[in-house]
Amino acid sequence: MLECTIASSELVLGGHKSGKSRRAQDLAKAWLAAAPGRWAMLVCMLAGLATVASALELVDDRGVKLQLARSPQRIVSVLPSLTEMVCDLGQCQRLVGVDRYSNFPDSVRKLPQVGGGLDPSVEAIVALKPDLVLVATSSPAADRLQALGIPVAALEPKNHADVRRVLLALGKVLEVPHALQRWESIDASVQAIARALPPRVRGASVYFEVNNAPYAASESSFIGETLARLGVRNIVPGSMGPFPKINPEFVVRADPDVVMVGDATFAGMAQRPGWAGMRAIKGQRVCVYTPAQSDTMVRPGPRMAEAAAAMARCLEQHIR
Repeated sequence: MLECTIASSELVLGGHKSGKSRRAQDLAKAWLAAAPGRWAMLVCMLAGLATVASALELVDDRGVKLQLARSPQRIVSVLPSLTEMVCDLGQCQRLVGVDRYSNFPDSVRKLPQVGGGLDPSVEAIVALKPDLVLVATSSPAADRLQALGIPVAALEPKNHADVRRVLLALGKVLEVPHALQRWESIDASVQAIARALPPRVRGASVYFEVNNAPYAASESSFIGETLARLGVRNIVPGSMGPFPKINPEFVVRADPDVVMVGDATFAGMAQRPGWAGMRAIKGQRVCVYTPAQSDTMVRPGPRMAEAAAAMARCLEQHIR
């Protein structure tokens, strides 16, 4: 009888073999007992194909293909929006570490922190023995972690379409069958919020400031996409980039109906040259968001509908 092994076809990650791979090998061995010669060779080839097919594959936002022998059980997330997506898919228990800015849901605050997205501690990440690290495409740690044999997926949602794409990609890797339904629910909630706005809100002009440099959210940002879906006009064109630095005089000339801003940024806004005469400032049509509310709005993730609801409340309150 022909001896055959498919050990070379096994996909191993962090010392763990796929359960499906072992089942394929057991099936091959059973057939080999009664299948001599070429039949045995065929069975081995089929078992090897089954082993490869059992792997979870993901092409991340760098174009790098990741193959996992099994769904990861120890995940480090170094981007808040990815942390929130993992938890939104019901898999918070797989997180063993997060970046310093991941603060939602509350349970992730208790996890070990591994630095920020731009200054992660590779040593701290390695110490957590992850079988997958989730990072932004700009992460300086990705190459080093991969060189150490730790699987890395760079996934960075930047707009509504990206939220859908990344949520589904994570659903595949985490073997969560309801990822598409979860996205459809989020998207439907945003649509329902937009439909519920009164007609008087349509076409109102809005300025959304993300920090006091000042940087604004333009039409091409995910915040701008939400405002567009609510039927209002962003005064900052998408041609300036998603989050451009704005000349304060530009805002004065645009004279928006409503200003949306975080509470830390709001202080001193009225003292900027010319701003006290703007309609939104004079009429107190400024929505000032708490840090927690701001986090919801600036992160392209599963809380998109909550962000849309907060914007809708602001518009309904101030556009008469």
